[in-house]
Amino acid sequence: SPGGSVFFSQTRIGAGHRTFTLWKLRSMQPDACASDDLQQSTARADPRLLRIGGFLRRWNLDELPQFWNVLRGDMSLVGPRPERPHHVDRLTAEIPHYLPRHLVKPGMSGWAQVNGLRGESDLAARVQHDIYYIENWSAWLDVQIILLTFVRWKNAY
Repeated sequence: SPGGSVFFSQTRIGAGHRTFTLWKLRSMQPDACASDDLQQSTARADPRLLRIGGFLRRWNLDELPQFWNVLRGDMSLVGPRPERPHHVDRLTAEIPHYLPRHLVKPGMSGWAQVNGLRGESDLAARVQHDIYYIENWSAWLDVQIILLTFVRWKNAY
């Protein structure tokens, strides 16, 4: 992404283990990606977070550009959150049953997120929730997740 752009892009892994460009509204300082590889998720009081970034993340507004990813067919509204390639490689080695997450399109929101498993939460529990979603998918579950996305913000930072 260009230094001062309002949009931010990252390479992520989607269905079939294919890479795609994920779009977001910028919520962190332009040089934040220099230290991005050091951690899986953004910490609660991350000094790289812009003042407006906390607000955007709290209300999930930073993810609005991902509707473009949905329209392109890279993502769906609901599914496991897509990870960056270097994290996928590491997590595949560390967490049993991690790879089935890539059988479905990643989502803008998911069962793990609406159950508070985002940010610095337990990655193994996050994967368990993703697998539960894949194994128990229904249109009703998707509707529940979409509705819960607007009322559950635990660990949204």
